[in-house]
Amino acid sequence: MSREGFAITTDTTFFNLEYIHGFLSQSYWAKDIPIETVQRSIDNSLCFGVFHLGRQIGFARVITDKATFGYLADVFIDEAYRGQGLSKWLMEEILNHPDLQGFRRMMLATKDAHGLYAQFGFVPLTFTDRWMHIHHPDRYKKEP
Repeated sequence: MSREGFAITTDTTFFNLEYIHGFLSQSYWAKDIPIETVQRSIDNSLCFGVFHLGRQIGFARVITDKATFGYLADVFIDEAYRGQGLSKWLMEEILNHPDLQGFRRMMLATKDAHGLYAQFGFVPLTFTDRWMHIHHPDRYKKEP
């Protein structure tokens, strides 16, 4: 999928691991994540890379069984390229991908992009008393 010098691909051979790691390791949700963990997450997810003239400028991945459930994670567009509709285009490509059709549930977590995801049908959790999780917020924190 390409338009005006931009492209989105699921072919991970084009991905720039160092760039993806650099962004994620500074993000609020994956601060200090090791590069080996990023590589393993890419290897075991359906990933989407956003490129401008061959240079990676964005990323997203879906953790999925490709039948009933998907969890959208690690979505970002480089700050220098925001405001051009790339996040919306990326979301369209993700939600239209043939391996991600017919799901009973697609989930994500966000601190500040509720408006973007709401445009694509995401809503706050209902029956939150039914949901549970194990959370290790300092998992990637480096020892002093």
